[in-house]
Amino acid sequence: MQIYAKVSGGIIMKKFFLLPCIIFLMLISKSYASEADAIIGEWYTDSGKSIVEIQKCDYSYCGKITWLKEPKYEDGTEKIDKENPEVSKRNTPIIGLTIIQDFKYKGSNKWSDGKIYDPENGKTYSCKMKLKGNKLKVRGYIGISLLGRTTVWEKKM
Repeated sequence: MQIYAKVSGGIIMKKFFLLPCIIFLMLISKSYASEADAIIGEWYTDSGKSIVEIQKCDYSYCGKITWLKEPKYEDGTEKIDKENPEVSKRNTPIIGLTIIQDFKYKGSNKWSDGKIYDPENGKTYSCKMKLKGNKLKVRGYIGISLLGRTTVWEKKM
């Protein structure tokens, strides 16, 4: 009977030890996920010419233009992606155009491994982002991040 009590007590102790560990891990993963999702929402680009809505896309983050300060050309026609290197995409409206994609959260309010498309020149750049308060530093670059440009987007409240 004593042997059963020791074995039984050991099983109970293991259960009481495992339960807090599992709860702790769940809380940490939830915190990490909510930190990663901090960029989700609408952002004014640095010039205030557009708003980009960032959202979760499968296992990464992406964003599309949802508003333009000047949505039409002087002739009254809707702005399109006329500089796109793919001819078949040159009639795509700028509003609704995905310009950032494939961002992965790396911790410490940083996202990287993404791409950013500039519809003004039709070029796509490697990109990384860093969040500080309601400001998102967006750095597009070619090759290494030293050869690039940083713009600051502000979260729409």
